[in-house]
Amino acid sequence: MSRLEERVFWFAWSQVRGLGPILQKRLATHFGSLAAAWEAAPEQLEQVEGIGVRLAQAIAQHRRTVNLTEILEQESPFLTPADDAYPELLYDIPDPPPVLYYHGDVSLLSACQHLPGVGVVGTRVPSDYGKRWTRRITRTISRAGFLIISGLAAGIDREAHRSCLEENGQTIAVLGTGVNIAYPYRNRDLQQAIARSGLLLSEHPPGTQPERIHFPRRNRIIAGLSRATLVMEAPLKSGALITARLANDYGRDVFALPGTLDNQCCYGCLELLSQGAQIVLDENTLITALGKIPVIQVSSTPELPELEPHLLEVFQALGMEARSLDAIVQQVSDQSTGDILSALTHLELMGLVSSVPGTQQYQRC
Repeated sequence: MSRLEERVFWFAWSQVRGLGPILQKRLATHFGSLAAAWEAAPEQLEQVEGIGVRLAQAIAQHRRTVNLTEILEQESPFLTPADDAYPELLYDIPDPPPVLYYHGDVSLLSACQHLPGVGVVGTRVPSDYGKRWTRRITRTISRAGFLIISGLAAGIDREAHRSCLEENGQTIAVLGTGVNIAYPYRNRDLQQAIARSGLLLSEHPPGTQPERIHFPRRNRIIAGLSRATLVMEAPLKSGALITARLANDYGRDVFALPGTLDNQCCYGCLELLSQGAQIVLDENTLITALGKIPVIQVSSTPELPELEPHLLEVFQALGMEARSLDAIVQQVSDQSTGDILSALTHLELMGLVSSVPGTQQYQRC
């Protein structure tokens, strides 16, 4: 089966009502490919955790209405995890977006694999202090060659994208609308500038208007693409804190700019610092800390030998970065811990997996 065919099935599965990104990833892992899952009988689909009788029947009914050829013929450019340009860094999160629409320089997604991307997030109504330090920090890390990732919202996001472009840096904007919809409208010129020299990204098809539920969801993409997340100014209840907590869950670095107790928009940063986030003291110490983030070595993917289904499932549960045994067990839910350890040992002997000395972590070779 070609990668072209597999990308069609990623798109087709994404259209199934009631089937979210987590279940779609489980299907791909369970069956080895989404093309194979597409042919599975309802009772086989029910073997996947989270798919019950009703959803399995709904899937079977949906498949009869899908014209796979039309997916290939649609005009809006999109990526799926079957495409080489889709970063494994993003696929590593529990609920990677099955379809990403884009406008601009899609090669920036590949850059996320070997050039640490830095998410810069914060409140939509920042103080002068927050805006000033966002511009100062973003310009510095852009000049140092780091990729800037944010959400093109008002406030901190806008300052981060604009400052990056002023330094001729590289930036990705993750939208909660279609890539052709400007929201907020005052960002339309900035959005066009990013489309020309950076990248606009969305899991929603072109034409999708802003909805409240879209914005918390897009935060996982910002956190998933970023090797480090900087929270510049944020109140206790904010999307920026959601992004920071997701980044922490994904094992990525989290930094916060300290602020004053007189400003409630600083309370979120202060809470993050009290919970162990790294402090942003000045540009030089931040650059030093970011420089210590390990570079992911990207090489051409070797052809995998024919693997038995249980071995393939464990191998696919591993991403580009080291993953703990607990994380692997959680993802490979239909095998016991003992079976997974046995599979990892087998994969090590085949030269496909290596263990991290002194830890219970494993990574692809």
